[in-house]
Amino acid sequence: MAQEAILALADGRIFRGQAFGAIGDSVGEVCFNTSLTGYQEILTDPSYTDQIITFTYPHIGNVGTNADDYESEAASVRGCIVRAPARITSNYRSESDFDTWLKEQNVVGIAGIDTRALVRHLRDNGAQNGVIASNGMSEEDAVAKANGWEGLEGRDLVGQVSCDEASVWAPDGGQGTYDIDAAEYRNVEADKHVVAFDFGCKRNIYRKLSDRGLKVSIVPAQTSAAEIMAMNPDGIFLSNGPGDPAAVGYAVEEIRKLLDSDTPIFGICMGHQLLSQALGLSTFKLKFGHRGGNHPVKDETTGKIEITSQNHGFAVSDDNVPANVEITHRSLFDGTVEGLKVKGKPIFSVQYHPEASPGPHDADYLFDRFAELIRN
Repeated sequence: MAQEAILALADGRIFRGQAFGAIGDSVGEVCFNTSLTGYQEILTDPSYTDQIITFTYPHIGNVGTNADDYESEAASVRGCIVRAPARITSNYRSESDFDTWLKEQNVVGIAGIDTRALVRHLRDNGAQNGVIASNGMSEEDAVAKANGWEGLEGRDLVGQVSCDEASVWAPDGGQGTYDIDAAEYRNVEADKHVVAFDFGCKRNIYRKLSDRGLKVSIVPAQTSAAEIMAMNPDGIFLSNGPGDPAAVGYAVEEIRKLLDSDTPIFGICMGHQLLSQALGLSTFKLKFGHRGGNHPVKDETTGKIEITSQNHGFAVSDDNVPANVEITHRSLFDGTVEGLKVKGKPIFSVQYHPEASPGPHDADYLFDRFAELIRN
């Protein structure tokens, strides 16, 4: 008989199910993702640091896990919630079943709950702290632990996931980096140099940049603008990352200095939010966030609709848009800002994820646009 587990939300709502993955208890912000595929990429995305993910698609884990689909060194999440985890793995690429992999990653999970009811509760009441417990913790203690946790708002999580020192991305497979002073490039004739701020960057972003013939140097989040410019970049990339963008003021200050360099700049997700702050806009926390692979976004400059992959709990406010900033993309779900550019400068950013490995790939052209800005 499966071991029992509970999910306790800070408002006192309790869900009872079965344990899977690691046994124990874990606290985090409970959110939901509507993607049908890509669960391993989602669970290893550093942007999910300190969050407990609910998968709305009921059957998760059927293709197992493998070494190629990591978006970082290990799982970044606090917990995993599914309706029906796969009992059988069926994929020639699989190296481990889902349950075993979660145990190896020390991710506490709960299965067998009504995920539709949970998602409706979060949509109605907003994202909130929660605890998954499969170690016998009482419901009362779990609720108390959820209420005692500090949450995400106001916290700088970028420092937890950013790299410690500068390195260079290896384009031959993308499973590691080489020392920046002894970089060895293979497979790609890189003719231009991009310096990428690592705020918690996904590996597929580096692959996308490298695929365009760009040499990618990766630097820690607290690298100064002077250090960046001393590397003679042809382009600057601002990556995705976790937590509250308003708490990453040190990066905003350095990005603001880089705006005067006339170097092409491209930001994604957290990078978009930090660039926005550097330009004078502000950010705010969404009620329950945007997470999934089916989010429609309108390109205001062309009228074209893109289906996008998204993962963010904070958004850019358009209450006071500076005269030199143009809002280029908006969500068709709630009208929030999904992209912007600086008028007269090769600087732009998007809130969503054009690099999404499982797809959709409607926005892949944005990497081409960045490469063209660099070369032109």
